[in-house]
Amino acid sequence: MKVEFAPLSLPLRRRLQTASVVQWVFSFLALGLCCAVLFIYLFFTRFWLVSALYTAWWLIDRETPYKGGRRFHVMRNSVVWRHMRDYFPMKLVKTAELDPRKNYLLGFHPHGVLAVGAFLNFCTEASGFSMLFPGITPHLMTLSLWFRFPFLRDYLMSGGLVPSDKESASHVLRRPEGGNSLTIVVGGAQEALDARPGSFILLLRKRKGFVRLAIEHGTPLVPVFSFGENELYDQVSNPRGSWLRRLQYQLQQIMGVSLPLFHARGIFQYSFGLVPYRRPICTVVGKPIPVQKKHNPSEEEVDQLHQKYLEELSKLFEEHKVKYNIPEDKHLEFL
Repeated sequence: MKVEFAPLSLPLRRRLQTASVVQWVFSFLALGLCCAVLFIYLFFTRFWLVSALYTAWWLIDRETPYKGGRRFHVMRNSVVWRHMRDYFPMKLVKTAELDPRKNYLLGFHPHGVLAVGAFLNFCTEASGFSMLFPGITPHLMTLSLWFRFPFLRDYLMSGGLVPSDKESASHVLRRPEGGNSLTIVVGGAQEALDARPGSFILLLRKRKGFVRLAIEHGTPLVPVFSFGENELYDQVSNPRGSWLRRLQYQLQQIMGVSLPLFHARGIFQYSFGLVPYRRPICTVVGKPIPVQKKHNPSEEEVDQLHQKYLEELSKLFEEHKVKYNIPEDKHLEFL
């Protein structure tokens, strides 16, 4: 006899969606520290062997993050991510096919406060990446710092995250069989300091390393714009030149991560907290820009392709902005 389950009520679905977002936000903010504390604490308990064995495993496995990582499809397909997708809700839009015989370098914009769209679209199957782009294995770059934390490194790799350095990027892009995409949040942590509702500021004018990387590997560039990414949080006013922005820059130089003072709603109330607002996010993947391979490209060649990328990203934004309630007079601002 077939057993059928009644559909979840709307209040219960909303609670599950909120819970999924809460666990991700707070794991993102505190999981690294908790993992480090747990790792050290176990050494002083009767479970010391767990940390000892993990240390041995860590030494053996230390190069894995730089060689494409180690993903687990169970983690990527978890129902938690589908609840998180429905919280906003979030959608991934394809505008062109990606040939599975090639590798691709995707530039993701904007960073937002926590790069929620980048994580959910490229580190999980919640938005159906594999169905939209069959034959393409997605990878997302994040700070190498996070891979130094025990246990956390394995959690990050399970979704397809890899360290943000040239060695790691090159390993993905030079695979001769193709079928790989590497997503780089080009604006980085510094761009998060400009993430607030209604902002379309991208730190991209002087960021050309990803363009040079694409030329060196002959990898097509694909612009990606996530509409709604900057709408998830409010941020304390920190205009350029202010004491707060200068302090944030200095802390970033020391720690490697920016510290935006952001807030949105709470778990049980809607006036203040760290839980993002329920606002729709639509991540649009643009058309590939062909790239001619050259081992040592000149500055002029890099500049030409970089300018082409800016034009294609602007075109992608202009073509889709009206669909997502962005006023006609709003345009991307490159810094």
